Amino acid sequence: MSRSTRNQLRFVQRAEQPDETDGDAEHVAQVYRHLDGYPESVLPDLAQLKELLDATRAERGPAYTAAAFVFLEKLSTIDLYLDGDPERTIDAAQPADLLEPSNMEHLNQPLSLLGHGIKNPADGIPGDEEFLYVVELPTENPFDELTEWTVKVSGHSAFPRWDGPTDEAFERANWQFRGPLEDALTDLITE
Repeated sequence: MSRSTRNQLRFVQRAEQPDETDGDAEHVAQVYRHLDGYPESVLPDLAQLKELLDATRAERGPAYTAAAFVFLEKLSTIDLYLDGDPERTIDAAQPADLLEPSNMEHLNQPLSLLGHGIKNPADGIPGDEEFLYVVELPTENPFDELTEWTVKVSGHSAFPRWDGPTDEAFERANWQFRGPLEDALTDLITE
């Protein structure tokens, strides 16, 4: 069962050298996730995403990785609407049927269309998020060889509400974990 545990994930890739167009050496894509923000849910989802991107050699930096994360998250909620209950089921004989509004108009705010968003890091943190995550992608070319992701996981609500750009909020967060994604899965997930 999903729990309303709001969180934000930052996918970052440190540029090897800052360029004049950015001024900053870090590229950021930030995602808001409305449900299941506890490490026990987010970390396995990140591991599944990394496994898929590694197998397909499809990792292309923060923006593509964040988009793939949101896509997989939304795809995983579609099954909630394919259960045969006429009150909640999408009439979907073909995948394209999911894009037909008349097949979904009886649904009230379906989770597959909500629950995730791309955040502008300048917009702040409203204060109802319970966890922050940073997923640092390697600077190496993904075509060369597979590399590990490192993650930072905040403590539960261990960061300030923030009204301006979120860089400083992420800097001030109290991180309960920093290190390789594989270690986070071992250290933070209790069976």
